[in-house]
Amino acid sequence: MTSKQTQNALALCVFREPLSSIEFMALTLQGKVVLITGASSGFGEDAARLFAKEGCKVVLAARRLERLQTLAADIQDAGGEALAIPMDITQRAEIELMVQTALDLYRQIDILFNNAGFGGVNWFEKFNPERDIETMIRVNLIGTMLVTRAVLPHMLDRREGHIINMVSVAGLIAAPTITTYSAGKYGVRAFTDALRREVSPFGIKVSGIYPGPARTEFGEKLERTRSRETIRKINYPHLTSEYVASRVVDVAKRPRRTLVIPWWFRIITTFDTLFPVIVDGILYWFSKKNHELD
Repeated sequence: MTSKQTQNALALCVFREPLSSIEFMALTLQGKVVLITGASSGFGEDAARLFAKEGCKVVLAARRLERLQTLAADIQDAGGEALAIPMDITQRAEIELMVQTALDLYRQIDILFNNAGFGGVNWFEKFNPERDIETMIRVNLIGTMLVTRAVLPHMLDRREGHIINMVSVAGLIAAPTITTYSAGKYGVRAFTDALRREVSPFGIKVSGIYPGPARTEFGEKLERTRSRETIRKINYPHLTSEYVASRVVDVAKRPRRTLVIPWWFRIITTFDTLFPVIVDGILYWFSKKNHELD
């Protein structure tokens, strides 16, 4: 073998080894305990079903107990294991009780999927200060932080765990009519990045999921406004809840820093970063045309 062939062979071995390690790490989620907030519908519900199919024990948390119980029964009927815990994510005492209940039963939480959230689409001055501003920030940002704070000490003690935060492309690019939602999601993005840098030395992984618009119950319940209907007329594909949930499970199997879906939203967010004046001009036109019509 020539010297160059030897170098190529060594390079190939070095290249292949990390791939083998990743594949080994991603083999199974069997037996993992997964805590999911916002599990009564949408991404949370679909992720719960998929995690259960992977052999995980799923802890389902949300306000709507009847929906949680139905989901838990479905999972159990299919041979999985699920626990339903009613919880209001704006109430710290309920969060702490929910986490402690899960730990009392399973002794560990391997994966935390912070999924609970809601949004609103309207001009900022039309938002109700309490319902549309304060509550949205409490649920989307503060709730995510408080649930993480309740779970984190246990993960630190074990030197093991994975925190997956549902962010949004609204945490990467800010647009008119989603001011409060975007502000909260930018906060979740910052929290996710800062926490990852803080806890990664101790064996804990932190991932951020950034989906674009998806067809879920979340979207169907948004207030109908003229500006929202204008946006809905734009002909671009919407993600399905099942697809987003499947990618969450993929990230649990193969941990990564961030996942933006669909992939082409990275082009949009990069364009916003590189050419903000152009994006401002486009959205100036949208706001000027639609603001007075709602």
